[in-house]
Amino acid sequence: MEKKYILNKESTERKLQRLAFEIVERNYDEQQLFFAGIRQSGLTVATRLAEMVMAISNIHVELVEVTLDKKYPVEVLLNREIGFNNQSVLLIDDVANSGKTLLYALKPFLQYQPRKIQTLVLVERTHKTFPVMADYVGLSIATTLEEHIYVELNGDEITGAYLI
Repeated sequence: MEKKYILNKESTERKLQRLAFEIVERNYDEQQLFFAGIRQSGLTVATRLAEMVMAISNIHVELVEVTLDKKYPVEVLLNREIGFNNQSVLLIDDVANSGKTLLYALKPFLQYQPRKIQTLVLVERTHKTFPVMADYVGLSIATTLEEHIYVELNGDEITGAYLI
């Protein structure tokens, strides 16, 4: 199948820079944010955004890795145990297809009393089957149900996103 690129490396960086400024604007009163990146690509997006947010603000960002099986997300694990009571969490993934992954990835945070939970995706499909809307979106795109969006990585660098 042919890859139809919707983001290249440069446009991805621009999207991430805009998202970083949005995060700072909406969280100007926060001293610390927890960026919970969904493993693999979501964590890469979270890591890059954390660097950008700390470069343009005084907000300290703590990274947390969220691991789950995206097809059967029964068990959701965090790479470290942190009390999220009265903390602000930003759940980050690369692509929101159905909303299922974001919904299930919230599970470990709900056993606490966080001050707020926000969600961010680099690319969002416009039709969802689960009731989750991202607070921050890099690119929103209408696709057919048969098409899938993938974020391309080279090590810990985002090189683009494409449709198949």
